[in-house]
Amino acid sequence: MLDQATIRPEKSASGLADLYRRHADWLTARLRRLGVESPDDVVQETYLRIAPYQARGEVSHPKSLLLRIATNLVAEEGRRAQRQRLHVATAPLWTDAASQTEAVLLKQLVLKLPQPERDIFMLSRFGSLTNEQIASRLEVSVKTVERRISRALKQVDAQLRR
Repeated sequence: MLDQATIRPEKSASGLADLYRRHADWLTARLRRLGVESPDDVVQETYLRIAPYQARGEVSHPKSLLLRIATNLVAEEGRRAQRQRLHVATAPLWTDAASQTEAVLLKQLVLKLPQPERDIFMLSRFGSLTNEQIASRLEVSVKTVERRISRALKQVDAQLRR
């Protein structure tokens, strides 16, 4: 949530590029001191999120707003990682396969999938969840779930055909 004291017209702003030149190094250093693993990515996303405010001339305290947005992004990423760990921990085991060989083959095929497709594929096929339940659990749209399942099935099919 943005502090209202942070959003006010900035008289000396000459655009987002100027804001970036003046504060990007400071924000990167600040995030490094806070122990953020990839501060450059957070800085980039922070400037994408501050751009609408800057375009409207609503930024009066750029450092405080930049730091607020960046810390919110870091916290959001931490929550996402926690949800992902929870989903992986609750994923069913590979005991449903007919034999050990098939289980190993299936596991190898699924592990080759990109992370988003793999998570959704496992919840769908091994967790017996509906697309709506998966979307709700992962906080994505049902359409995203459908696309990722489709991509996962195509990739598994292509692997099996080889």
